[in-house]
Amino acid sequence: MKVLALYSIKGGVGKTAAAVNLAHAAAADGRRTLLLDLDPQGAASFYFRVRPRKGAGKGVLLGSGRKAERAIRATDYPGLDILPAHRSFRKLELALDAVKKPRSRLSRLLEPQRDQYDLVVIDCAPTLTLVAESVLRAADLVAVPVVPTTLSERTLLMLRDFAGEHGLRSSALLGFFSLMDRRKTLHRQLAEDLPRRAGVRFCRTRIPVSSDIEKMGLHREPVACQAPHSPGAAAVQELWWELRPELWPESAAGGA
Repeated sequence: MKVLALYSIKGGVGKTAAAVNLAHAAAADGRRTLLLDLDPQGAASFYFRVRPRKGAGKGVLLGSGRKAERAIRATDYPGLDILPAHRSFRKLELALDAVKKPRSRLSRLLEPQRDQYDLVVIDCAPTLTLVAESVLRAADLVAVPVVPTTLSERTLLMLRDFAGEHGLRSSALLGFFSLMDRRKTLHRQLAEDLPRRAGVRFCRTRIPVSSDIEKMGLHREPVACQAPHSPGAAAVQELWWELRPELWPESAAGGA
């Protein structure tokens, strides 16, 4: 089982849309996928029309893996399940601080799911906290959506430095440009220059500004379902094909 975290310190960069669309793309590619919605806003859960089970608050993330397993719900898409967010997740930082070995808590939580899923996709809240450190330790790959703006560059550098200061693998960070508008000179320039300046690897795929992706909230389904032939859907699919060999290197050589 591999763990892919979608993470950004900055909000409004297309993180949740990417998590939802990549989880759907992975399931459509035959990977048994679990989407873990850690953002207390619950946008990913909203997109999939799923609510948490009664009593499935932050305790499911702090207890045994079996307790979390009971909180998992199916989506409308084959091979794709979700552990939906709960408003109490906003207090997860304080709860983690009160338990033993908080930084490895998420890894232990996911361990019992290894026989059930090929991939766990985590939609993370936009913060730099103990929760973030736990996620970064659990993830095999951290995909960071970056809008080509100065503020997004700044938050990417903060995340890079945070990983280094806490002994996390900076090589696990993989940026990709999101909400890209090729008509804007600044977007084009930063997309060319930022990867070199930041010292962070970047995907070739760039997710464009897309009205179809924006409409996901209206349709409450992945972009590939409501606009399968749109540029946004094509870009998401390309991004998945690019991320897949990062998670399973053998697939780059034609493996599973």
